[in-house]
Amino acid sequence: CPTNCVCTQERSCSILCDRAGLTQIPSEFPCEAYSINLDKNSIKFLAERAFGTLPSLKSLSLSHNNISFITPGAFKGLASLVELKMAHNEYIRYLHTRTFISLKRLVRLDLADCNLFNIPDRIFIELPALQELFCFQNNFRRIPGAIRGMENLTHVYLEKNRIEAVAYNSLLGLTRLKYLNLQDNRINVIHDRAFQDCQKLEYLYLNDNFISDLPDNSFDGLRHLKMLNIGGNLLRNVSNTWFRDQFELEVLYLDRNQIINIQEGAFENLTSLVSLHLNSNNLTTLPFSVFQPVYFLGRLYLFRNPWECDCRIEWLKEWMENYRLVRDIPCASPSSVAGLDLTDVYFERTSEGFCLDPEELNVTSDSPFPTGELQSTTENKFNSLISKFLLQKGLSEEVVNTTESFINTTLLDGLTNEASLGLGTCNIKLICSVNLWLFIIAQHLSTGPLVKRFEDP
Repeated sequence: CPTNCVCTQERSCSILCDRAGLTQIPSEFPCEAYSINLDKNSIKFLAERAFGTLPSLKSLSLSHNNISFITPGAFKGLASLVELKMAHNEYIRYLHTRTFISLKRLVRLDLADCNLFNIPDRIFIELPALQELFCFQNNFRRIPGAIRGMENLTHVYLEKNRIEAVAYNSLLGLTRLKYLNLQDNRINVIHDRAFQDCQKLEYLYLNDNFISDLPDNSFDGLRHLKMLNIGGNLLRNVSNTWFRDQFELEVLYLDRNQIINIQEGAFENLTSLVSLHLNSNNLTTLPFSVFQPVYFLGRLYLFRNPWECDCRIEWLKEWMENYRLVRDIPCASPSSVAGLDLTDVYFERTSEGFCLDPEELNVTSDSPFPTGELQSTTENKFNSLISKFLLQKGLSEEVVNTTESFINTTLLDGLTNEASLGLGTCNIKLICSVNLWLFIIAQHLSTGPLVKRFEDP
Protein backbone atom coordinates (compact mmCIF):
# COMPACT_ATOMS: atom_id res chain seq x y z
CA CYS A 1 0.00 0.00 0.00
CA PRO A 2 1.43 3.45 -0.91
CA THR A 3 2.79 5.61 1.90
CA ASN A 4 0.17 7.81 3.61
CA CYS A 5 -2.64 5.77 2.00
CA VAL A 6 -5.06 3.21 3.42
CA CYS A 7 -5.75 -0.03 1.59
CA THR A 8 -8.62 -2.38 2.34
CA GLN A 9 -7.88 -6.02 3.03
CA GLU A 10 -9.91 -7.80 0.36
CA ARG A 11 -8.25 -9.14 -2.79
CA SER A 12 -9.83 -6.48 -5.07
CA CYS A 13 -8.80 -3.69 -2.73
CA SER A 14 -9.75 -0.03 -2.51
CA ILE A 15 -6.89 2.42 -2.09
CA LEU A 16 -7.71 5.59 -0.14
CA CYS A 17 -5.14 8.36 -0.63
CA ASP A 18 -7.45 11.36 -0.26
CA ARG A 19 -6.22 14.28 1.86
CA ALA A 20 -2.78 12.65 2.10
CA GLY A 21 -0.74 15.74 1.19
CA LEU A 22 0.54 14.15 -2.03
CA THR A 23 2.20 16.32 -4.68
CA GLN A 24 2.65 13.50 -7.21
CA ILE A 25 1.18 10.12 -8.09
CA PRO A 26 2.59 7.29 -5.90
CA SER A 27 5.07 5.15 -7.82
CA GLU A 28 3.36 1.82 -7.13
CA PHE A 29 -0.12 0.46 -6.42
CA PRO A 30 -1.25 -3.10 -5.70
CA CYS A 31 -1.87 -4.63 -9.09
CA GLU A 32 -5.29 -5.95 -8.10
CA ALA A 33 -6.58 -2.53 -6.95
CA TYR A 34 -10.30 -2.06 -7.72
CA SER A 35 -10.54 1.68 -6.94
CA ILE A 36 -8.14 4.52 -6.17
CA ASN A 37 -9.12 7.77 -4.45
CA LEU A 38 -6.56 10.59 -4.77
CA ASP A 39 -8.98 13.47 -4.05
CA LYS A 40 -7.94 16.69 -2.33
CA ASN A 41 -4.19 16.50 -2.72
CA SER A 42 -1.77 18.84 -4.50
CA ILE A 43 -0.98 16.77 -7.58
CA LYS A 44 0.00 18.98 -10.54
CA PHE A 45 1.18 16.68 -13.34
CA LEU A 46 0.21 13.35 -14.89
CA ALA A 47 3.01 11.68 -16.85
CA GLU A 48 2.57 8.95 -19.47
CA ARG A 49 1.39 5.71 -17.85
CA ALA A 50 1.12 7.60 -14.59
CA PHE A 51 -0.50 4.62 -12.82
CA GLY A 52 1.47 1.77 -14.36
CA THR A 53 -0.56 -1.28 -15.32
CA LEU A 54 -3.63 -1.94 -13.18
CA PRO A 55 -5.79 -4.42 -15.08
CA SER A 56 -8.49 -4.63 -12.35
CA LEU A 57 -8.94 -0.91 -11.71
CA LYS A 58 -12.55 0.20 -12.24
CA SER A 59 -12.69 3.62 -10.56
CA LEU A 60 -10.10 6.43 -10.36
CA SER A 61 -10.75 9.78 -8.69
CA LEU A 62 -8.42 12.79 -8.98
CA SER A 63 -10.87 15.55 -8.02
CA HIS A 64 -9.83 18.69 -6.13
CA ASN A 65 -6.15 18.68 -7.06
CA ASN A 66 -3.96 21.24 -8.85
CA ILE A 67 -3.54 19.33 -12.11
CA SER A 68 -2.45 21.65 -14.90
CA PHE A 69 -1.17 19.21 -17.55
CA ILE A 70 -2.05 15.67 -18.57
CA THR A 71 0.40 13.91 -20.86
CA PRO A 72 -1.24 12.04 -23.79
CA GLY A 73 -1.42 8.40 -22.74
CA ALA A 74 -1.42 9.18 -19.01
CA PHE A 75 -4.14 6.57 -18.46
CA LYS A 76 -2.61 3.78 -20.50
CA GLY A 77 -2.54 0.51 -18.61
CA LEU A 78 -6.04 1.04 -17.17
CA ALA A 79 -7.92 -1.07 -19.70
CA SER A 80 -10.81 -1.92 -17.34
CA LEU A 81 -11.43 1.63 -16.05
CA VAL A 82 -15.15 2.42 -15.95
CA GLU A 83 -15.21 5.70 -14.00
CA LEU A 84 -12.74 8.62 -14.13
CA LYS A 85 -13.26 11.69 -11.95
CA MET A 86 -11.15 14.81 -12.46
CA ALA A 87 -13.58 17.50 -11.33
CA HIS A 88 -12.49 20.73 -9.67
CA ASN A 89 -9.01 20.97 -11.16
CA GLU A 90 -9.18 24.62 -12.14
CA TYR A 91 -5.81 24.73 -13.87
CA ILE A 92 -6.36 22.06 -16.55
CA ARG A 93 -7.83 24.45 -19.16
CA TYR A 94 -6.59 22.32 -22.07
CA LEU A 95 -6.83 18.65 -23.03
CA HIS A 96 -4.93 16.89 -25.82
CA THR A 97 -6.86 14.87 -28.40
CA ARG A 98 -5.23 11.64 -27.15
CA THR A 99 -5.65 12.31 -23.44
CA PHE A 100 -8.03 9.37 -22.91
CA ILE A 101 -6.51 6.89 -25.35
CA SER A 102 -7.02 3.20 -24.47
CA LEU A 103 -9.98 3.79 -22.09
CA LYS A 104 -12.33 1.75 -24.23
CA ARG A 105 -14.52 0.65 -21.32
CA LEU A 106 -14.93 4.06 -19.71
CA VAL A 107 -18.59 4.72 -18.94
CA ARG A 108 -18.47 7.82 -16.71
CA LEU A 109 -16.18 10.86 -17.14
CA ASP A 110 -16.27 13.86 -14.81
CA LEU A 111 -14.55 17.08 -16.00
CA ALA A 112 -16.71 19.54 -14.05
CA ASP A 113 -15.24 22.85 -12.90
CA CYS A 114 -11.90 22.49 -14.67
CA ASN A 115 -11.85 25.94 -16.28
CA LEU A 116 -12.00 24.40 -19.74
CA PHE A 117 -12.72 26.77 -22.64
CA ASN A 118 -12.92 24.01 -25.25
CA ILE A 119 -12.05 20.40 -25.89
CA PRO A 120 -10.89 18.83 -29.18
CA ASP A 121 -13.65 17.51 -31.41
CA ARG A 122 -12.10 14.05 -31.60
CA ILE A 123 -11.09 13.65 -27.95
CA PHE A 124 -13.75 11.01 -27.21
CA ILE A 125 -13.15 8.92 -30.30
CA GLU A 126 -11.34 6.38 -28.11
CA LEU A 127 -14.29 6.18 -25.66
CA PRO A 128 -16.97 4.13 -27.45
CA ALA A 129 -18.62 3.02 -24.18
CA LEU A 130 -18.98 6.51 -22.69
CA GLN A 131 -22.49 7.07 -21.29
CA GLU A 132 -22.25 9.89 -18.74
CA LEU A 133 -20.31 13.13 -19.32
CA PHE A 134 -20.05 15.79 -16.62
CA CYS A 135 -18.73 19.09 -17.98
CA PHE A 136 -20.72 21.62 -15.98
CA GLN A 137 -19.22 24.83 -14.61
CA ASN A 138 -16.59 25.35 -17.29
CA ASN A 139 -16.18 28.12 -19.88
CA PHE A 140 -17.61 26.53 -23.03
CA ARG A 141 -19.22 29.01 -25.42
CA ARG A 142 -20.72 26.26 -27.54
CA ILE A 143 -21.82 22.70 -26.99
CA PRO A 144 -18.60 20.67 -27.49
CA GLY A 145 -18.45 19.14 -30.94
CA ALA A 146 -16.73 16.16 -29.32
CA ILE A 147 -20.09 14.70 -28.23
CA ARG A 148 -21.54 14.48 -31.77
CA GLY A 149 -22.08 10.93 -32.88
CA MET A 150 -21.55 9.53 -29.37
CA GLU A 151 -24.41 7.10 -29.77
CA ASN A 152 -23.99 5.54 -26.33
CA LEU A 153 -24.20 8.83 -24.39
CA THR A 154 -27.23 8.85 -22.07
CA HIS A 155 -26.45 11.77 -19.71
CA VAL A 156 -24.77 15.09 -20.57
CA TYR A 157 -24.27 17.81 -17.95
CA LEU A 158 -23.34 21.19 -19.44
CA GLU A 159 -24.96 23.58 -16.99
CA LYS A 160 -23.22 26.76 -15.77
CA ASN A 161 -21.09 27.32 -18.84
CA ARG A 162 -21.26 30.24 -21.32
CA ILE A 163 -23.04 28.43 -24.14
CA GLU A 164 -24.89 30.86 -26.43
CA ALA A 165 -26.81 28.60 -28.82
CA VAL A 166 -28.11 25.12 -29.48
CA ALA A 167 -27.26 24.72 -33.16
CA TYR A 168 -28.96 22.39 -35.61
CA ASN A 169 -25.92 20.06 -35.51
CA SER A 170 -24.93 20.38 -31.83
CA LEU A 171 -26.62 17.15 -30.80
CA LEU A 172 -26.38 15.07 -33.95
CA GLY A 173 -26.15 11.33 -33.44
CA LEU A 174 -27.12 11.32 -29.75
CA THR A 175 -29.75 8.70 -30.34
CA ARG A 176 -29.69 7.25 -26.81
CA LEU A 177 -29.52 10.51 -24.87
CA LYS A 178 -31.99 10.57 -21.96
CA TYR A 179 -30.79 13.50 -19.87
CA LEU A 180 -29.49 16.89 -21.10
CA ASN A 181 -28.78 19.78 -18.76
CA LEU A 182 -28.10 23.18 -20.35
CA GLN A 183 -29.42 25.37 -17.55
CA ASP A 184 -27.75 28.57 -16.41
CA ASN A 185 -25.90 29.33 -19.64
CA ARG A 186 -26.28 32.26 -22.06
CA ILE A 187 -28.43 30.53 -24.66
CA ASN A 188 -30.44 33.00 -26.73
CA VAL A 189 -30.89 30.94 -29.91
CA ILE A 190 -32.21 27.43 -30.46
CA HIS A 191 -32.12 26.33 -34.08
CA ASP A 192 -34.97 24.63 -35.87
CA ARG A 193 -35.07 20.89 -35.04
CA ALA A 194 -32.00 21.16 -32.80
CA PHE A 195 -33.15 18.12 -30.78
CA GLN A 196 -34.29 15.98 -33.70
CA ASP A 197 -31.82 13.13 -33.05
CA CYS A 198 -32.58 12.97 -29.31
CA GLN A 199 -35.82 11.05 -29.56
CA LYS A 200 -35.20 9.10 -26.35
CA LEU A 201 -34.71 12.26 -24.29
CA GLU A 202 -36.61 12.19 -20.98
CA TYR A 203 -35.22 15.17 -19.06
CA LEU A 204 -34.35 18.51 -20.70
CA TYR A 205 -33.19 21.56 -18.75
CA LEU A 206 -33.08 24.88 -20.64
CA ASN A 207 -33.93 27.11 -17.69
CA ASP A 208 -32.15 30.30 -16.66
CA ASN A 209 -30.93 31.35 -20.08
CA PHE A 210 -31.85 34.23 -22.43
CA ILE A 211 -34.39 32.50 -24.68
CA SER A 212 -37.04 34.95 -25.93
CA ASP A 213 -38.57 32.70 -28.59
CA LEU A 214 -38.55 29.10 -29.77
CA PRO A 215 -39.03 27.62 -33.25
CA ASP A 216 -42.49 26.14 -33.82
CA ASN A 217 -41.11 22.60 -33.99
CA SER A 218 -38.47 22.92 -31.28
CA PHE A 219 -39.44 19.73 -29.44
CA ASP A 220 -40.90 17.70 -32.29
CA GLY A 221 -40.09 14.03 -31.97
CA LEU A 222 -39.38 14.14 -28.22
CA ARG A 223 -42.22 11.78 -27.45
CA HIS A 224 -40.62 10.27 -24.35
CA LEU A 225 -39.96 13.59 -22.60
CA LYS A 226 -41.03 13.43 -18.95
CA MET A 227 -39.70 16.74 -17.64
CA LEU A 228 -39.08 20.00 -19.54
CA ASN A 229 -37.77 23.10 -17.80
CA ILE A 230 -37.72 26.37 -19.76
CA GLY A 231 -38.27 28.62 -16.76
CA GLY A 232 -36.21 31.71 -16.04
CA ASN A 233 -36.03 32.91 -19.65
CA LEU A 234 -37.51 35.83 -21.63
CA LEU A 235 -40.50 34.12 -23.22
CA ARG A 236 -43.58 36.31 -23.75
CA ASN A 237 -45.86 33.89 -25.59
CA VAL A 238 -46.50 30.14 -25.41
CA SER A 239 -47.11 28.65 -28.84
CA ASN A 240 -49.66 25.91 -29.50
CA THR A 241 -47.01 24.08 -31.59
CA TRP A 242 -44.30 23.61 -28.97
CA PHE A 243 -45.75 20.67 -27.02
CA ARG A 244 -47.65 18.76 -29.68
CA ASP A 245 -45.53 15.58 -29.34
CA GLN A 246 -45.18 15.48 -25.56
CA PHE A 247 -47.81 12.89 -24.69
CA GLU A 248 -45.68 11.51 -21.82
CA LEU A 249 -44.65 14.87 -20.32
CA GLU A 250 -45.31 14.91 -16.58
CA VAL A 251 -43.69 18.16 -15.39
CA LEU A 252 -43.50 21.44 -17.33
CA TYR A 253 -41.75 24.55 -16.02
CA LEU A 254 -42.65 27.87 -17.67
CA ASP A 255 -42.09 29.94 -14.54
CA ARG A 256 -40.02 33.15 -14.22
CA ASN A 257 -40.55 34.27 -17.79
CA GLN A 258 -42.46 37.29 -19.12
CA ILE A 259 -45.43 35.35 -20.47
CA ILE A 260 -48.50 37.44 -21.24
CA ASN A 261 -50.29 35.08 -23.61
CA ILE A 262 -50.85 31.34 -23.99
CA GLN A 263 -52.27 30.27 -27.33
CA GLU A 264 -55.39 28.15 -27.33
CA GLY A 265 -54.48 24.48 -27.62
CA ALA A 266 -50.95 24.96 -26.24
CA PHE A 267 -51.49 22.18 -23.69
CA GLU A 268 -54.00 20.02 -25.51
CA ASN A 269 -51.65 17.06 -26.07
CA LEU A 270 -50.20 17.03 -22.56
CA THR A 271 -52.41 14.18 -21.44
CA SER A 272 -49.91 12.88 -18.83
CA LEU A 273 -49.12 16.26 -17.25
CA VAL A 274 -48.99 16.19 -13.45
CA SER A 275 -47.40 19.55 -12.60
CA LEU A 276 -47.49 22.87 -14.49
CA HIS A 277 -45.48 25.88 -13.30
CA LEU A 278 -46.69 29.27 -14.60
CA ASN A 279 -45.75 31.35 -11.58
CA SER A 280 -43.78 34.62 -11.79
CA ASN A 281 -44.94 35.76 -15.23
CA ASN A 282 -47.08 38.64 -16.55
CA LEU A 283 -50.32 36.72 -16.96
CA THR A 284 -53.51 38.67 -16.32
CA THR A 285 -55.99 35.98 -17.33
CA LEU A 286 -56.18 32.28 -18.13
CA PRO A 287 -59.19 31.48 -20.30
CA PHE A 288 -60.80 28.10 -19.78
CA SER A 289 -60.52 27.37 -23.53
CA VAL A 290 -56.71 27.47 -23.22
CA PHE A 291 -56.57 25.33 -20.12
CA GLN A 292 -59.38 22.85 -20.60
CA PRO A 293 -57.38 19.82 -21.85
CA VAL A 294 -55.32 19.64 -18.63
CA TYR A 295 -58.17 20.58 -16.33
CA PHE A 296 -57.48 17.62 -14.02
CA LEU A 297 -53.70 17.89 -13.56
CA GLY A 298 -52.25 17.45 -10.09
CA ARG A 299 -50.43 20.73 -9.38
CA LEU A 300 -50.83 24.16 -10.94
CA TYR A 301 -48.58 27.04 -9.82
CA LEU A 302 -49.93 30.51 -10.68
CA PHE A 303 -48.67 32.87 -7.97
CA ARG A 304 -46.80 36.12 -8.71
CA ASN A 305 -48.83 37.13 -11.74
CA PRO A 306 -50.86 40.37 -12.07
CA TRP A 307 -54.22 38.59 -12.23
CA GLU A 308 -57.28 40.45 -13.46
CA CYS A 309 -60.04 38.83 -11.41
CA ASP A 310 -62.99 39.15 -13.77
CA CYS A 311 -65.44 36.61 -15.18
CA ARG A 312 -62.81 35.11 -17.49
CA ILE A 313 -61.20 33.29 -14.56
CA GLU A 314 -64.33 32.52 -12.58
CA TRP A 315 -63.82 28.90 -13.74
CA LEU A 316 -60.43 28.91 -12.01
CA LYS A 317 -61.99 29.95 -8.72
CA GLU A 318 -64.42 27.03 -9.00
CA TRP A 319 -61.58 24.65 -9.88
CA MET A 320 -59.59 25.85 -6.86
CA GLU A 321 -62.57 25.30 -4.57
CA ASN A 322 -63.33 21.85 -5.95
CA TYR A 323 -59.84 20.38 -6.10
CA ARG A 324 -57.90 22.48 -3.57
CA LEU A 325 -54.67 22.03 -5.55
CA VAL A 326 -54.03 25.72 -6.25
CA ARG A 327 -53.40 28.47 -3.73
CA ASP A 328 -52.22 32.06 -3.63
CA ILE A 329 -53.74 33.83 -6.62
CA PRO A 330 -53.85 37.47 -5.45
CA CYS A 331 -55.85 39.85 -7.65
CA ALA A 332 -54.12 42.90 -9.11
CA SER A 333 -57.27 44.33 -10.70
CA PRO A 334 -59.99 45.56 -10.85
CA SER A 335 -59.49 48.01 -8.01
CA SER A 336 -62.57 46.80 -6.13
CA VAL A 337 -60.91 43.43 -5.46
CA ALA A 338 -57.19 44.33 -5.72
CA GLY A 339 -55.23 42.57 -3.00
CA LEU A 340 -57.85 39.88 -2.44
CA ASP A 341 -57.16 36.25 -3.21
CA LEU A 342 -59.24 34.89 -6.06
CA THR A 343 -60.93 32.50 -3.62
CA ASP A 344 -62.36 35.53 -1.77
CA VAL A 345 -63.82 37.24 -4.85
CA TYR A 346 -67.61 37.02 -5.20
CA PHE A 347 -69.04 37.04 -8.73
CA GLU A 348 -72.63 38.27 -8.93
CA ARG A 349 -74.95 37.35 -11.76
CA THR A 350 -77.59 39.04 -13.82
CA SER A 351 -81.19 37.85 -13.79
CA GLU A 352 -80.35 35.88 -16.92
CA GLY A 353 -77.52 34.09 -15.11
CA PHE A 354 -74.59 35.90 -16.75
CA CYS A 355 -71.49 36.59 -14.65
CA LEU A 356 -70.86 40.22 -13.63
CA ASP A 357 -67.28 41.46 -13.38
CA PRO A 358 -66.48 42.95 -9.94
CA GLU A 359 -65.76 46.38 -11.45
CA GLU A 360 -69.25 46.55 -12.94
CA LEU A 361 -70.76 46.30 -9.47
CA ASN A 362 -69.25 49.64 -8.39
CA VAL A 363 -70.37 51.84 -11.30
CA THR A 364 -73.33 54.19 -10.58
CA SER A 365 -75.84 53.63 -13.37
CA ASP A 366 -77.32 57.14 -13.33
CA SER A 367 -73.99 58.96 -13.32
CA PRO A 368 -73.17 60.41 -16.77
CA PHE A 369 -69.57 61.12 -15.91
CA PRO A 370 -66.90 59.88 -13.52
CA THR A 371 -66.82 61.04 -9.89
CA GLY A 372 -63.74 63.20 -10.43
CA GLU A 373 -65.39 65.03 -13.30
CA LEU A 374 -68.54 65.56 -11.20
CA GLN A 375 -66.53 67.04 -8.35
CA SER A 376 -64.58 69.39 -10.60
CA THR A 377 -67.61 70.62 -12.56
CA THR A 378 -69.86 71.13 -9.52
CA GLU A 379 -67.17 72.80 -7.43
CA ASN A 380 -66.23 75.21 -10.23
CA LYS A 381 -69.86 76.20 -10.73
CA PHE A 382 -70.35 76.75 -7.00
CA ASN A 383 -67.20 78.88 -6.70
CA SER A 384 -68.33 80.99 -9.63
CA LEU A 385 -71.76 81.53 -8.04
CA ILE A 386 -70.31 82.60 -4.68
CA SER A 387 -67.78 84.88 -6.38
CA LYS A 388 -70.61 86.69 -8.15
CA PHE A 389 -72.51 86.96 -4.87
CA LEU A 390 -69.56 88.56 -3.03
CA LEU A 391 -68.88 90.97 -5.88
CA GLN A 392 -72.50 92.07 -5.70
CA LYS A 393 -72.02 92.74 -1.95
CA GLY A 394 -69.20 95.15 -2.68
CA LEU A 395 -66.11 93.00 -2.15
CA SER A 396 -63.23 93.65 -4.50
CA GLU A 397 -62.25 90.96 -7.02
CA GLU A 398 -58.88 90.71 -5.27
CA VAL A 399 -60.54 89.68 -1.99
CA VAL A 400 -62.69 87.13 -3.79
CA ASN A 401 -59.63 85.58 -5.44
CA THR A 402 -57.78 85.58 -2.11
CA THR A 403 -60.72 83.87 -0.45
CA GLU A 404 -60.93 81.18 -3.16
CA SER A 405 -57.20 80.57 -2.90
CA PHE A 406 -57.53 80.19 0.84
CA ILE A 407 -60.21 77.55 0.43
CA ASN A 408 -58.42 75.63 -2.33
CA THR A 409 -55.10 75.43 -0.49
CA THR A 410 -55.16 75.99 3.27
CA LEU A 411 -58.31 74.16 4.25
CA LEU A 412 -58.54 71.42 1.61
CA ASP A 413 -54.88 70.48 1.87
CA GLY A 414 -55.52 69.52 5.49
CA LEU A 415 -58.11 66.92 4.59
CA THR A 416 -55.82 63.94 4.15
CA ASN A 417 -58.07 61.22 5.45
CA GLU A 418 -61.53 61.47 3.97
CA ALA A 419 -62.63 58.09 5.22
CA SER A 420 -61.91 59.01 8.85
CA LEU A 421 -64.68 61.65 8.75
CA GLY A 422 -67.26 58.89 8.45
CA LEU A 423 -68.78 60.21 5.24
CA GLY A 424 -68.32 57.03 3.14
CA THR A 425 -68.07 57.90 -0.53
CA CYS A 426 -69.37 61.47 -0.14
CA ASN A 427 -67.54 64.24 -1.93
CA ILE A 428 -65.82 65.65 1.14
CA LYS A 429 -63.99 68.44 -0.67
CA LEU A 430 -67.28 69.68 -2.12
CA ILE A 431 -69.13 69.49 1.23
CA CYS A 432 -66.35 71.37 3.05
CA SER A 433 -66.21 73.97 0.32
CA VAL A 434 -69.97 74.54 0.61
CA ASN A 435 -69.82 74.77 4.41
CA LEU A 436 -66.94 77.22 4.38
CA TRP A 437 -68.58 79.47 1.82
CA LEU A 438 -71.82 79.52 3.84
CA PHE A 439 -69.79 80.43 6.90
CA ILE A 440 -68.04 83.28 5.04
CA ILE A 441 -71.33 84.61 3.69
CA ALA A 442 -72.94 84.55 7.14
CA GLN A 443 -69.97 86.33 8.66
CA HIS A 444 -69.98 88.95 5.90
CA LEU A 445 -73.69 89.71 6.30
CA SER A 446 -73.37 90.05 10.08
CA THR A 447 -70.01 91.85 10.51
CA GLY A 448 -69.17 93.47 7.22
CA PRO A 449 -66.18 93.09 4.84
CA LEU A 450 -63.77 90.19 5.35
CA VAL A 451 -60.56 92.00 4.45
CA LYS A 452 -59.49 92.62 8.02
CA ARG A 453 -60.27 89.02 9.01
CA PHE A 454 -57.89 87.69 6.38
CA GLU A 455 -55.18 90.17 7.33
CA ASP A 456 -55.43 89.31 11.02
CA PRO A 457 -52.80 86.69 11.95
